[in-house]
Amino acid sequence: MNNKLIITKQENQIISAIYEGNDMVQVNIDHRESISILGNIYIGKVKNIVKNINAAFVEIGDGRMCYLSLAENLYPIYVKPKLTEKLVVGDELLVQISKEDIKTKAPVVTTNLNFTGKYVVLIHGRSMIGISSKIEDEEERKRLKKLMKAFKDDSYGFIVRTNAVNMDEERIREEIIVLKKQYEELKQYGIHKSLFTLLYQNPPGYICDIRDGYADQIDEIVTDDFEIHKNIKEYLEKYQKEDLAKLHLYEDNMITLKNLYSVNTKLEKGLNEKVWLKSGATLIIQPTEALTVIDVNTGKAISGKKNVEDTFFKVNMEAAQEIAKQIRLRNLSGIIIIDFIDMSKREYKIRLMKFLEELFRKDPIKTTLVDMTALNLVEITRKKVRKPLYEQTI
Repeated sequence: MNNKLIITKQENQIISAIYEGNDMVQVNIDHRESISILGNIYIGKVKNIVKNINAAFVEIGDGRMCYLSLAENLYPIYVKPKLTEKLVVGDELLVQISKEDIKTKAPVVTTNLNFTGKYVVLIHGRSMIGISSKIEDEEERKRLKKLMKAFKDDSYGFIVRTNAVNMDEERIREEIIVLKKQYEELKQYGIHKSLFTLLYQNPPGYICDIRDGYADQIDEIVTDDFEIHKNIKEYLEKYQKEDLAKLHLYEDNMITLKNLYSVNTKLEKGLNEKVWLKSGATLIIQPTEALTVIDVNTGKAISGKKNVEDTFFKVNMEAAQEIAKQIRLRNLSGIIIIDFIDMSKREYKIRLMKFLEELFRKDPIKTTLVDMTALNLVEITRKKVRKPLYEQTI
């Protein structure tokens, strides 16, 4: 199957979509007038400390407040020398946006600054070497740990990403050197900048899709825009030379790239509340303020069927596959509750849960299958990174 990353402009939007064959499996929409701040590093100022939630609120400019957990941020980089590491109102420090604002929630910042590459992430304040849990081969984990030991430092550590699997050691070393240089230059020169300065800007969303996507899942990177093509080429030449051959500029005047891949049609389907399955069953997907609810309905799937329990199992398995796809496509995150069709056989429940685990393991964003409750509701959590698709289109 030929997997592609399609990047195209539409009015004031840049649409970046990953296709597996003809299926759109992931999409991000960047509005040019509201560029994402995720990953950006600023000089912020502590405006308030709330002891009962062990958190601080930090301004990053223009009155924009961000939430900082004090329990998770133990080694801040202060702009001015201090006698104590304790955070107080008025402190100026380096902060990075770790979660964008979602509806009524303020952006979340961290002082554990991270610099992300394709193969590793350098993290300030955590002197450790971590290996992605998605790397399951024990020999490969040992190889990567051994390689990373040489780069361990008291002030920062590394997380080895899934893309590092079977990657040439020299290529990983090259990336580490680049990330270390970024980190050291920021620490050395960033603290001398003025308050609220943007010290580091995360690459555009479409560049992040190239960097963060699983390397073996993208065969081609295709865009019909000269400026975007130029930006991607410059990025790949500097950071990912091994992927340069995948980049193509689409120049067919007969049909637009957007129409060739039915981008708008697939986007509309990704926003519909109801999703039809081949069996005649349906999914109803309803995001709320607190969580997302997905309901599996039999619909026409049981019409004329005699062995209803077996049919329920088949429909649930089909629904599980589509749900995993829809969660990624719509970028649903936080708490997700799935109301599958009730099954009485314990064996079927176990098989369904194992199947879900396999599906979620393929998601580039950390997705955790929590449990099935006594009411046969399946609980899932998915890491919040970017805004869900329905918010990106507003």
